[in-house]
Amino acid sequence: MKKITTHSFEETQTIGLDFAQTLKGGTVLALHGDLGSGKTTFVQGLAKGLGITGNIISPTFIIVRTYTLPTGGNFYHIDLYRIESEQDIEGLGLSEIMADPNNIVAIEWPEKIAGLLPKHAKALHFRYLNDDNREIEL
Repeated sequence: MKKITTHSFEETQTIGLDFAQTLKGGTVLALHGDLGSGKTTFVQGLAKGLGITGNIISPTFIIVRTYTLPTGGNFYHIDLYRIESEQDIEGLGLSEIMADPNNIVAIEWPEKIAGLLPKHAKALHFRYLNDDNREIEL
């Protein structure tokens, strides 16, 4: 794993933007980290790097936001912060979403559905250091 320390919101987004260039359809990202550790900021840059335009906001209250990728398929930003168990997301089709080879999926709080994550999911770890600084393990 590679550790990167960012010193601003913009730097965290840039790391996401650059990381997007390494992704292909079928990728599932498991974004681990406490509140305020930079996960959503990273996803904003990631989406931009995938060619998605518009405002990327956290799906905390709706769980899943879907964006069409310019190359086909979809980008799914999933935030599981408010769920208590895997039963809370039954009916959302997350297994099918993660299994689709055309989709790219970024999941915040993936530990809440550890039993559903595919073995090929890539774990990224985010850590809040102080007001401006974050540590990201890719």
